[in-house]
Amino acid sequence: MRYVGRVPGPPLNRFVDDIYCLSGVPRHRRVLVPPMPSAHLFINLGDPVRLSVPDPAVPAAVLVDAWFTGLWTERFLLEYPARVRLVGVHFKPWGLSAFTDIPADELRDRYVPADVVWQRALARIRDRLGEIVSPAEALDLVEQELRSRLAEKPSHTLNLVAQVGTRLERSHGAIPVAALSDAAGVSGNHLAAQFKTHVGVTPKRVARIYRFARLILSVDARVPVDWAEFAHTAGYFDQAHASREFKDFTGHTPTDYLALRRRHPAQDRFPPDAGPMPAE
Repeated sequence: MRYVGRVPGPPLNRFVDDIYCLSGVPRHRRVLVPPMPSAHLFINLGDPVRLSVPDPAVPAAVLVDAWFTGLWTERFLLEYPARVRLVGVHFKPWGLSAFTDIPADELRDRYVPADVVWQRALARIRDRLGEIVSPAEALDLVEQELRSRLAEKPSHTLNLVAQVGTRLERSHGAIPVAALSDAAGVSGNHLAAQFKTHVGVTPKRVARIYRFARLILSVDARVPVDWAEFAHTAGYFDQAHASREFKDFTGHTPTDYLALRRRHPAQDRFPPDAGPMPAE
């Protein structure tokens, strides 16, 4: 499967990590996606994609056309078709709030059709994408759509969350929330309320996800792994704390994860393999 991605320029890069195209035959049809610091837009130009969660009581969703997901705080499973043709956007945890009026907590751990968020836009976007062959042109089109929908002047509260969230991102979740609220000149309760509005969870939960992302993205399964050192570097209290978090987020112990990655190595410079993993 081919990946072509782009980090947009200002001011989109305050709210968007990257825009990308996936096309071709996937290396793994079923992919487990742990909680990562992103919300998403998927525009599917191929056959349906299935999305499910670990709870067997929750039926799988068959996703066609396009859909948004907010920040996920639990792992989920994507099952790709035999051939993939998909255009997507990775938003920063607070990013969707700059492009929609839907409260972020209504999108947390959920997938919703794109037309629910961007009314009557789906057919126009998909028709134009369907006429495009070049991935670069597809990325241009989606970037133009995002720029047209970005508020000219984000609200004061969204600016607050983006400022604090950027500090969490750069520190990989290592800055205490009390220090963040003090630096921003607001109370901890006010900051938590604004994060719930614009992200869907508290800053403490966002910090937890950034910390886990640093842990899993820094592990190289091709060499011996010192989990105690990785846990310390990622900001965990100790190795046991990191192991519990790892099992909670991925469903695997660190040892089982290494065994999985050694059977199915992540492809270098292929972001869809960074964090997400094959589901056996």
